[in-house]
Formats: sequence, C-alpha cells, structure tokens
Amino acid sequence: MTGFATLLYKEVLRFWKVAFQTVAGPVLSALLYLVIFAQALGERVVVFDGVPFTAFLVPGLVMMSVLQNAFANSSSSLIQSKVTGNLVFVLLAPLSSAEFFAAYVLAAVVRGLAVGVGVLAVTMWFVELRLAAPLWALAFAFLGAALLGVLGLLAGLWAEKFDQIAAFQNFLVLPLTMLSGVFYSIHSLPPLWQQVSHFNPFFYMIDGFRYGFFGAADVAPAASLAVVAVSLALLSALALRLLAAGYKIRT
Repeated sequence: MTGFATLLYKEVLRFWKVAFQTVAGPVLSALLYLVIFAQALGERVVVFDGVPFTAFLVPGLVMMSVLQNAFANSSSSLIQSKVTGNLVFVLLAPLSSAEFFAAYVLAAVVRGLAVGVGVLAVTMWFVELRLAAPLWALAFAFLGAALLGVLGLLAGLWAEKFDQIAAFQNFLVLPLTMLSGVFYSIHSLPPLWQQVSHFNPFFYMIDGFRYGFFGAADVAPAASLAVVAVSLALLSALALRLLAAGYKIRT
C-alpha cells in the first residue's frame, strides 16, 4: 500500500499547499451566499417549523461546498496531469487501478470535508445550529464527497483539455447543485418541478445532510442514503472499469 499512501499524500498536499485558493476561497463564497440570502429572505421565508431560514440555509451551503470542491479536486488534478504530461510518472508506478482510484477519491473527500468544516465554522457565528442526527450528517457528507470525487475522476478521464472540465462543471455539476434544494424546500415548488427534483441525485445529498441538523427532511433519510449509495456504487464501478482499460490515459 506504499504507492497508494504516497499518491494520496501527493493529492492532499497538492490542494493544501494552495489552501488560500482551494479552501479559504470557497468558504468566503459560501459566507457571501449566506449574508445575501439572509438579508433578502431571512424574515420572509419559513421552511421547517421553528427553524429560521438562515439556519435552514447553512446545511445546504455546507453540503454544496463539499460537493463542488470534491469534484474540483479530482477533476482538476487529473486533467492537469494529463495536459502537462506528468501523469506518465504515476502510471509507471506499481499501482493498481483500485489504488489509483482510491487515492484520487479519498483526496477529493478530504478537500470537500475540509471546505465543509470551514464553511460550518464560519457560518456558526451568524446562526445557532444543533445536530439532531450527527451520524446521518456525517454519512451524507462522506458519501456525497466520495460520489463527487468519483464524478470528477470520470470527468478528468473523459476530458482532454481544461475547458472541457469547465464545461462539465458549469453545465452539469453547478446546475444540479443549485437546483437541489440548497436555497429552498422542494415543497415550495409546483407539483411538476417537485417530481423533476426527485430525478436529481444532488437533491438527496442535500436533503439527507440537512436532516442531520434538524431531524426533518423532504424525503426519508434512509431512502436518500440508498439513492446516494447506489449512485456511488454505479459510478465507482464505471470509473474502475475505465481505469483498468486505461481509457484516455494510456496510449
């Protein structure tokens, strides 16, 4: 497991050396979202009984930051290695496809959770939060970060240049995140759009994570966890198969 540990250390060190950009930047962005929406809607919107809108918003912002940064870590690392040509040094090492996969995904989880903890720490100065079911929150945070880490790995395998990664993030990850219930409950939507929301896997991650704070959700947390776990298993199987075949990384 020496190769796996070394690659994991390299991937974690890669984002941690520029933590001002990779961790502090997303934390500031989430804080700006909170300040703007709290000032605009804080007194006008009630989602759960006894839960201020600002408090409702925080778990969504935390999970959104976790997901986006987990995706960014694995996708940007792989495409950067492909474009600069240094991926060959990783491929020459005695690493199995499973070790390669695990190192990239776990590094993405570390970055996603680091940003999430940072967002939570900063926003707690503005709103009082309680954890009604901490294990549920931890499970959704970890599985959600892993799922987006795998998705980022798939995007990095598929892409051949940086703008393709940007398109993947801007036209898939960002819309699915923004339309997942970060800023609203789906029960506030018309019936048609409520049904559409149930086809968005990001919705289940956000909703399940929020359940960990308030003990209330739009969907039963067990059902949400099942959707996330199955999605993670399917994408992981696809990523492992592509890595074993050397898809777009071996000539």
